[in-house]
Formats: sequence, structure tokens, C-alpha cells
Amino acid sequence: MKIGPRMLLAGVVMSAACLATAQAATTTDVPTRVKALNALLAEQWQHTLETQPEFATILGDLRYNDRWADASPAYAEREYAADKAFLQRFKAIDTTGFSEEDKLNQELMVRRLSDALKAHELKIDEMPLEQMTGVHLQLAGFISSIPFDNTKEYDDYLARLKSVPALFDQATETARLGMKNGMMPPKYVLEKVVTQIDSIGKPAGMDSLFAEPLKHFPKTVSAADQKRLHDAILAAIDQQVRPAYAKLGTFVKNDYAPHGRSEPGVWQLPNGEAIYAFQVEQMTTTKESPERIHEIGLSEVKRIEGEMTEIAKQQGFKDLASFRESLKTNPKVHATSREDILNRYRTYLAGMQPELPKLFGLLPKTKVEVMPVEAFREKEAAGAEYRQGTPDGSRPGQIFVNTGDYQNRNVLSIESTAYHEGIPGHHMQISIAQTLQGLPPFRQQAGYNAYIEGWALYAEQLGKELGFYKDPLSYYGHLSDELLRADRLVLDTGVHYKHWSRQQMVDFFHAHSSEDEPSVQAETDRYVTWPGQALAYKMGQLKILALRAHAKKELGDKFDIRAFHDEILNGGALPLDVLEARVDAWIAAVKAGKAPAHPAAA
Repeated sequence: MKIGPRMLLAGVVMSAACLATAQAATTTDVPTRVKALNALLAEQWQHTLETQPEFATILGDLRYNDRWADASPAYAEREYAADKAFLQRFKAIDTTGFSEEDKLNQELMVRRLSDALKAHELKIDEMPLEQMTGVHLQLAGFISSIPFDNTKEYDDYLARLKSVPALFDQATETARLGMKNGMMPPKYVLEKVVTQIDSIGKPAGMDSLFAEPLKHFPKTVSAADQKRLHDAILAAIDQQVRPAYAKLGTFVKNDYAPHGRSEPGVWQLPNGEAIYAFQVEQMTTTKESPERIHEIGLSEVKRIEGEMTEIAKQQGFKDLASFRESLKTNPKVHATSREDILNRYRTYLAGMQPELPKLFGLLPKTKVEVMPVEAFREKEAAGAEYRQGTPDGSRPGQIFVNTGDYQNRNVLSIESTAYHEGIPGHHMQISIAQTLQGLPPFRQQAGYNAYIEGWALYAEQLGKELGFYKDPLSYYGHLSDELLRADRLVLDTGVHYKHWSRQQMVDFFHAHSSEDEPSVQAETDRYVTWPGQALAYKMGQLKILALRAHAKKELGDKFDIRAFHDEILNGGALPLDVLEARVDAWIAAVKAGKAPAHPAAA
């Protein structure tokens, strides 16, 4: 049959009509599909809490407060299958017509699940024992995050103590699988793990760090329950926990450490180059190559050392090297006691608090406390670290400060570190994120390292903008801290990409940092153990600075630093590419005279 012009036109009209009908159906269906997305997000979050009971406890959800996460290879396989199933379901949701925030929720969850699958396929989860975050340390360090407000919470703790042997057996099984697959930490690192396990497990009775909760029973626990729990917890420590640590230590010393890899770089592992490429992308949320990151690091080291040299000359020294050398024996820049270190942190945080409204509209609602790092991990711990509080503020955020070997600890960087770990750094960002209304929990608790650490490093320099670092030596300390983060770009890529030895790392550290010797040693081992993690700080900071400069250039007189900071903070932690798109949209909205609607803190 011959098809004439009239019939072709009719076909076009019919197709357009069908398309319009389909589009109308899609539009009216949006609420149903958004509801389905939110239900699936809630289901996946519930799965996260059930399978990560320690995380649930940290968040104040005590439904699983009597158990540990499964550390066995079988569990890892079950989680891999569960993530695959969730990913398929999230990908099946049509986001046509969704709001930008709803679209982003789906995109970020797809990205998160895809990354989890890739990590398992690379067998990264087969190394559960190392000196920074090994399971033996996680248990001991977790105690400060557990609530002990009533009898049930003590009974929950007792149940956890009794199940430590099973947990360590699971971790040992996973370690053996890793050993079989060639997934091994360096031998020298595992030798440090043996020492750690011994120091945690040896003390008995009330001397055990696991007995700490027995030293401060609340009034809500009756005298009879106090006696019962005191006896039962001590019995569990001596009959379950300590023998489990001893058994784990014997395994690491005799069976595991001897097979540790000989080189510090992750490149020596099977698929080592692929593992590092994945970790770099994960930790920076960029597509930058290790080579380019190494170059950025060298450039930043040169820039920052130039500023430090100016201060050295202002202090009467001919060059930076001679000034650095003088600081080693200058009593003014070393701590006088453990308490001296803690008090300095507290003083700087108290001074920063009333100044925050000058730079921010969004402000943290929860408090932050400064505490000493537990004695059992002083030698390997960083100078300071932050642990988040509960979203409702019932447990404040905690800054753990390393006060060990205080005589040799330089106090010059304490001011910038206080701003980094506390306010306006980690505590401010995380406590705001946890209370952002309208965001699903997985975004309130998002852990994108480049954003989180980049923000905290950026926050250090805000102290200068607010008139702090009044002492030139304190500002020198701030620059020293920034230099450390630039060093990290060089050192991390050096060891894992360029095959540097540990001694090459230490030599570079000595030549290009003001770090004290305990920090040099601990930091070096940290980069060896956490491939890519150390890249997050500088890469994140540089991106935020670039976004700020771009916004200021585009907006001119319309640029408001408080609004810019709120825009960075009001979406929770995000991948840097997503953050950039978000800021670009904000700039366009401000130019058009419209303030974009975003979640606000509760």
C-alpha cells in the first residue's frame, strides 16, 4: 500500500499524542516513585544498622547494643550479595521528574553500593589486622562510644565481652583467607600489632581497659546490680576477653606476621596497582592520577615552605632549616605535661566558639570534649582525632589527643589542630550533617573522606581570617600542619605508586616537615597502612578553595562568605564532583536572585 503525506502526518500526530500521554503518566507517577525510593533507602539503612551494630551504638540506636558485626568471610560474601541486590533495585527506579535532592539520593546510593562491590572484588576486606584500625584496636577504642546509663546497657556490654572470642575467631578466619590470597599487610606492621595485642590483653581484673565502665556506675544501677555486673564483667574479661587476645596474639606472631609482605607499598599485593587506583579515586573522589597528585604535592610543599621561610627570617634565622633545628631544643615549643596539651586544645576551642557567627549561619548544636588518647595506642596514634557524638547530642563529639611522650611533642600546631578536629572543622561539619532535616540517614552520616578531611583542613585557615594565630610561632605551626598535608600527597603516592622504601619516606619527612620524631614514625606507618587516605586532606581543601574563588569571581558584590559556607555544609558530606555541581547551581541561583532551598539543621 502506498503511504501518502496525510498518513505520515497522522502517524506523527499519533506519536506525539502517545508521547504526551506517557510524559503525563510519568509526571503524575512521581510521588509514587519517590515514595518507593525513600522506602528502599529506609530498608537499606535498616540493613546497615543491623549488620553494623557498633555504628548503630555510636549513633545512639541501641537495638543491637549487645553484639558485634560479623567479621567472617561468609558474612563478607553475604554482604556482597546483599549489596548487589540493593544496587539492582536502586538502579531500577526511574528518577524522571524527581527533585534534584531526590535524584541525588538515588545517584549517591548507587555510587556507594557500586564502590562497596568493587572493594570486595579487590579483596580489600581480607586484611582485618593492622596497627591503625585492626579489630583488636576497634574493640578497645569503642568503649568510649558505648553508653553506660542503666543496667541494661551494662548487661549489653557483658554480652559483647562474652562474644569477643567468636569475633576474633572470625577475624582470624578472614586473615587466613587473605594470607592464602596474598592480601597481607607489611611484616613490620604486623609485628607492631603483636605488641598492641599484648598491651591490651595482658592487664587483668580492674587494670584491664575493658573494666573502665565499672569505675563509674550511674545511680540508675542498683547496688545489687552493681555487685552482679562487677563480678560478671571481671569474670568475662579474665575468662573470655584476655584469652581471646592471647590467642589472637599467638596467631599473629607465629602464623600471620611471618608471611607479611616485604615492601611497604600496596603495589606488592596481587592487583596492587588496581587496588591503589581504586583507593585514590575513593579517597579523593576525583579522577586525578597518582602522578598528577604527586606533582601537586611537590608544588604545595614548595609554596608552603616559602611562607615558613619568611617567618624563620622574621625570627632572626638565615633559613628554614636552622629555624627548624632551633625549635627542637626550644623549651617554649614543647609541652610541660600531659594536662598542658589538653588545656591548650580546650583554650583554643573556647576562643573560637563565639567567633563562628561571623563566617557561618549554620552552627553546631552539640558540644565537643577533649580527651587523652588511651595509653594502649599512644605509640601508633595520630596527634589528635575526632569521634562523632550522637545526633541528639546525648553523647558529645570527642577529640582524642595524644599526650604520650609529651616532652618531645611540639605544641606549635595545637591551635590549628584544635580548629581542624573541633570547630569549625570535624565537629562542626559532622554535627551539622547529622541533624540536616530532609536528608536520608545515609547522607547525614556520609563518610566521603576528601570532603570531610578537606573541610577540616580548610577550617584551619579560617582561624587566620578570624584574627587568630596571633603568635607568629602559632601561625608557623598552622603552616607546619598544612605542610604535613602537602607532604602526604608526595609520601602516599611515593610509597604506593613510585615504590618508595620506608626509609625514603622518613628521609623526605625529615627534609620537608617540622614534625616531631614520634609523629614522623607514626605518620609514615599510617600512610603505609591506609593507601590513599592521606590524599584526602589536601585534595579536598584545594577543591573548596577553588570553589570559593570561583564563587567570589562569579558573584562579585553578591558573594556572601556565610552563605557560601552554609552551601558547602548543608548537603552533608559529598563527593567533590557532586559538591562542585552543587556550588555551580548555587552560584546560578544567586545570580538569578533566587536562594536555593536546601535542608536545614534541626
